[in-house]
Amino acid sequence: MPRVKLFDENEVLTKAMHLFWKQGYSATSVQDLVTHLGINRASIYDTFGDKEKLFLRAFENYRKTNIKGVSDFFQSEPNVKRGLQKLFERAIDESIVDNDKKGCFVVNTTTELVPGDEKMLNLLVENKKAFEAILYEYLLKGETEGQIKKGKELKSIAVLLFTLYSGLKVVSKVQPNKKELTNSVALTLSLLD
Repeated sequence: MPRVKLFDENEVLTKAMHLFWKQGYSATSVQDLVTHLGINRASIYDTFGDKEKLFLRAFENYRKTNIKGVSDFFQSEPNVKRGLQKLFERAIDESIVDNDKKGCFVVNTTTELVPGDEKMLNLLVENKKAFEAILYEYLLKGETEGQIKKGKELKSIAVLLFTLYSGLKVVSKVQPNKKELTNSVALTLSLLD
């Protein structure tokens, strides 16, 4: 008779995600996972596989949740310029109150594992394309509805916004200066005027 799991797999995956996000892949040992997750080593291996497989599942969970969150956020914000401003304000505020200075799990993973990990590089490229596509569609909506002047290089602006968002998360780990970050966002968003 198979053993019954005495833990919620999604809850454990979320806890693993937060640990990897805070410490990084290399600095997180299997023993760290056992201690942090509150389940034994055998349960980790039986449920998730090895450390790398658990990391990939945790990373994918973060990525999908983050992309869905941004997409849902944009759907709730009909004014495109204001929606983008609010997205960046939220990112700045989250970064400033984060005592662990975790930054962005995707950005952290990029700087830790690329180059060198081809599988992760492919996931990161997918993530970049997905995030930029959401930004582009939102900008296009703004153009279609007359909120943004026609003739702007919307694909390039979407790439710039993704770059700014990622960079903001890195800079916030070093020196989270709200005024500087807000000014950078305002200058970038002025491209939409």
